[in-house]
Amino acid sequence: MKTKIIISLCLITILSALFIGAADKTPIAFADGKLPDYIEFKIPDGWPKPPINIFAKNKLSEQGFQLGKKLFYDTRLSVDGNISCANCHQQFAAFATYDHDFSHGLNDQHTTRNAPALFNLAWMTRYHWDGGVNHIEVQPLSPLTSPMEMGETLEHVLAKLKKDSAYPKMFKAAFGTEEINSQRMLKALAQFTGSIVSSNSKYDKVLRGEAKFTYSEENGYKLFKEKCAGCHKEPLFTDNNFRNNGLEINTVLNDYGRMKITGDPKDSLKFKVPSLRNVAVSFPYMHDGRFQSLGGVIEHYRNGIVTTQPTLDPLLVNKFTITNAQKYELIYFLNTLTDTTVTKNPRFAK
Repeated sequence: MKTKIIISLCLITILSALFIGAADKTPIAFADGKLPDYIEFKIPDGWPKPPINIFAKNKLSEQGFQLGKKLFYDTRLSVDGNISCANCHQQFAAFATYDHDFSHGLNDQHTTRNAPALFNLAWMTRYHWDGGVNHIEVQPLSPLTSPMEMGETLEHVLAKLKKDSAYPKMFKAAFGTEEINSQRMLKALAQFTGSIVSSNSKYDKVLRGEAKFTYSEENGYKLFKEKCAGCHKEPLFTDNNFRNNGLEINTVLNDYGRMKITGDPKDSLKFKVPSLRNVAVSFPYMHDGRFQSLGGVIEHYRNGIVTTQPTLDPLLVNKFTITNAQKYELIYFLNTLTDTTVTKNPRFAK
């Protein structure tokens, strides 16, 4: 059954990507000549340029952003009217699911993976733990149509939006006419989620000369650069690659990660390297949420790596030597990556 669901979602993703690509060739026409208030997407100083411009064919505007935010928090996107995107992606948890290994979906069903945090999506080219989605505008289709999550269809969602007197006006303000279609809905959601940038933590302020690390934080930063930066590269704190970090297989889920997408045994047990930004507020950790604390994660790298797995990342063939004092210093540093301009910013709130 799980295999059939995965295949169906992959087909939906492929077809939707083709649809979006084709639709992008048609320029937006603003009948009354009133253009939206376009917004410049700013790349933080010292950061790399995103590998692709996610707004190249979906020009970012204030009206598009606000429409996307309304959609993100709208429970009518689910079949029973109880679940919104924000149910699984909570702002105070850096748009991850706080304190739950798996999210609660339709009829209180559980998802099979931990909900990833949503920020700095503009620097990604592949989404989800297995990289099964390669376009930000397609990403919402998987949770929206999954029978374990929101359980809806595009047709039903659009029909509900058309009955709301506010939506036609918002679509017109963002896209020129009151027409409500799936392309515009997905573009608006991409404008909202793609605008969430985390670049103003204490760590960032230290680099800009606006703050200083404590003694313990500084020691933790040095240890981070020695032990962790190979996969969690600054400034994004991820290399956006897929790696096997030596977790023991979850025999309930039997989730082999990226191999389900590629079919290549070399990708067995490889999952996307998550960003460590906001990691202190986005627990639990790993693709299946098996660790409830940063201490638990560090213990895995000290003592829990399964070194016999043939696809284990070469950087992890030797377990990390970290003292107890270093462990806590590393945690102190990781706490400096919390960015309240993401977790508490009213611009991103409901």
